[in-house]
Amino acid sequence: MRARAPGGLRMSGGPDVAVVGGGIVGLAIAWRVAQRGARVVVHDPGPPELGAWHVAAGMLAPGGESPFERPALARLMAESARRWPGFAAELGALTGQDLGYDETGTLGVALTVDDVADASRVWRHLGLTRLGPSALRDREPALSPRVRAGAHVPDDRQVDPRRVVAALRAALGDAVVPAAVTSLDEVRAGRIVVAAGCGTAALTGLPVRPVKGQLLRLRGEPGTFRHVVSGYADGRHVYLVPRADGEVVVGATQEERTDRTITAGGVLDLLRAALDLVPALRECALAETMVGFRPATPDNAPLLGALDDRTAVAAGHHRNGVLLAPVTADLIADLVTAGTADPLLAEFHPGRFACA
Repeated sequence: MRARAPGGLRMSGGPDVAVVGGGIVGLAIAWRVAQRGARVVVHDPGPPELGAWHVAAGMLAPGGESPFERPALARLMAESARRWPGFAAELGALTGQDLGYDETGTLGVALTVDDVADASRVWRHLGLTRLGPSALRDREPALSPRVRAGAHVPDDRQVDPRRVVAALRAALGDAVVPAAVTSLDEVRAGRIVVAAGCGTAALTGLPVRPVKGQLLRLRGEPGTFRHVVSGYADGRHVYLVPRADGEVVVGATQEERTDRTITAGGVLDLLRAALDLVPALRECALAETMVGFRPATPDNAPLLGALDDRTAVAAGHHRNGVLLAPVTADLIADLVTAGTADPLLAEFHPGRFACA
């Protein structure tokens, strides 16, 4: 009789678990699966610039990203945020790589009276204390003197998704193979995890659609500002994510389109809002313009769980793929290696749209 891996996986000549998708979610799942003693392979279609993770800013903000989401999603995001410090420390120590993990926090800011009214709904929902202009600039002197009000979110964090993916690939080594999967019938493994982002729809028939986002990367002097800035400026919402090396990620548009065009209007809206909030950014170089596609579902919550006896799904994370990577990895790894379905998965079962 052939031996079995944890959870009853058959130990044959091939992998116990195949992960279809080489983004931050798929790689994190594969890493946790390997830690549980199962043999794993990741089918990574590449190239990296097509992955949502390659464009993502890396904000770990469970409240600010989706403040009015369904309670189950809010709990999932909060739980994943709780796991990020340990996840980052473990992965960084294993690989010796700097993940760009930072705990400075976020400043929510608003420029006009109307912006204050919109932003205040979010701040009240999060139980934050409203700050005046002087208190805001005491924390972040680079903010424009035109900013009228704001709030500090000390528990928000950020990470560089490109560095995280590089570290996960290093941790997995030759378990990551360049391979595009067009049908799950092609995959030879005891269990399959589909973590293919927008490509999940074609592989499974599940309702995952692309939501276009345009982002910018600026390059300037390190230390221009330290906090992530989540700002409202003349009706435009923008986030500014500073890196230690002087890079600033500015994002993002949200468009129900599938083209990869970087538009003049999209760049203008992002830059105008960014410079209104942090005027010093006008001295930065415009280093990169980017388009990515968030994998979204009809209710904007992820698809997590078993699709059938052999296949599990981890997709549809929309704006929260980076934030949700640690908890998704743990829950799906437990599911496919030990057959353990954590109660957190119940609200996100991929079959919930079957009768829609």
